[in-house]
Amino acid sequence: MLNRAALRNLACGCLLSGLLGCAAPVPKVAAPLPAQWQHAMAADPAKPSDLQGWWHAFNDPQLNALVDRALANNLDVAQAVERMLATRAIHSRAGAKYLPSLVGRTDDAIDPDAHASYFVAGFDANWEFGLFGRSEGTRREAQGALDASVADLRIAQVSLVAEVVRDWIELRTAQQQERLLLQINQAHLHNWQLLKVRQRLQLVAPAEVDQAQALSAQSEAALAAPRQAINASAQQLAMLLGQNQPDSAWLEPGAQPDLGEFQLNAAPVDLLRTRPEIARAQADVLRTAGELALTHADMYPSIGLGTSLVWAATINDTSPRSKTPGGIFSLGPLLNIPLFDWGIRIAATHAKGHELQASVLAYRQAVLQGITEVETALGTLQQQQLREQQSTIAWQALQRADHAVQSRVQLHLNSPLDQIESQIAADQADAQLVDARAEHSLAYVALFKALGGAPLPSAAVLGSAAPKTPAAPATTDGTLR
Repeated sequence: MLNRAALRNLACGCLLSGLLGCAAPVPKVAAPLPAQWQHAMAADPAKPSDLQGWWHAFNDPQLNALVDRALANNLDVAQAVERMLATRAIHSRAGAKYLPSLVGRTDDAIDPDAHASYFVAGFDANWEFGLFGRSEGTRREAQGALDASVADLRIAQVSLVAEVVRDWIELRTAQQQERLLLQINQAHLHNWQLLKVRQRLQLVAPAEVDQAQALSAQSEAALAAPRQAINASAQQLAMLLGQNQPDSAWLEPGAQPDLGEFQLNAAPVDLLRTRPEIARAQADVLRTAGELALTHADMYPSIGLGTSLVWAATINDTSPRSKTPGGIFSLGPLLNIPLFDWGIRIAATHAKGHELQASVLAYRQAVLQGITEVETALGTLQQQQLREQQSTIAWQALQRADHAVQSRVQLHLNSPLDQIESQIAADQADAQLVDARAEHSLAYVALFKALGGAPLPSAAVLGSAAPKTPAAPATTDGTLR
């Protein structure tokens, strides 16, 4: 049998182990990542695209300048920066809760018998030890909140860059569409006028003239769509750049951005490092794990140390007692033991446990969402690239046919009406090519938005919030450590 000393030592050991116990470890989250992309881009000798500057593949100085201005002036990004700075300010002092604190206070006290009143001044010093996982839970909660704010800033930047590039492509595309539709409208109008002359000469039926007039009116009406798109894109760009109206230079017709050669070297596992939505989900896991640790710690005593220094002076005393001021010092442990609360703390712990499991599942969903968006964008990019190639072939063929008709008209072997029809066909093929080129470019934008491509926030903005390691380091099997 154990003697009293051994029993006492064992009890002290158990008590010490309980006091020094820490929070449960953060659960490992397995990222369901494939080994490679299903729609992998074909090998290309072009320079690999930079995730932090992928829009430079368009080789458009105006677009590059717009992205820089947007990152500097966008109000959504500015809000995300301020929220991140606010969270960082709290994070920098999260652990101070478990350091000694000092409070000064004054009071005017009256004896219960209403014979005397006093002026009381003093200092209270408290030191909660943060045992049973409280300190670790607080650290996790604060770090998770900070990581989430950094991820939110990245989400805002990624979305901003993609929207600026998208709106610029749509603006320039609409301007080119307007130019081609104007040419088609002029051709239809000329055709109608020629047919009206022939009608007066009784060479064509009235129905043919009416049909030409309808085509002219329809081509005129078609101009509304690109003009509306020009206005909408310009206004959207102005908003993204934090200004109340578009620059006049944007409304001057310009060349459509043309996607140059690029190469994608990113692998599925890179999403854990580059896609901010995944980093945001991981931060939620850490924050929820901290909240669980705190609710678990609430089921155990709160232990600390307290001390007070109080000085009191009599203001009014109707009794014969001494009126000499006096002070007193006290020092002792602070102990708050939960006894009975109808199971509220246990329920809160169970609830946080379920929330933690939900956050782990949300992380897996964020990974799957990222994979889905990238795979969809890769597939769309391949199809739109093929569409642009075939549209180019069709446009070139119709251009050759139009030149041939023009030569025959000059030799008086064909009617001017044949030349109008040939010109309209070539312009329509050109319009289809412009649309195909735009869709190809927009698929490229969607791909790099899904990958999380955008300039990294500067160290001056992030400060101590700058990650020292990738957002989600992973093993080869995709398991977070």
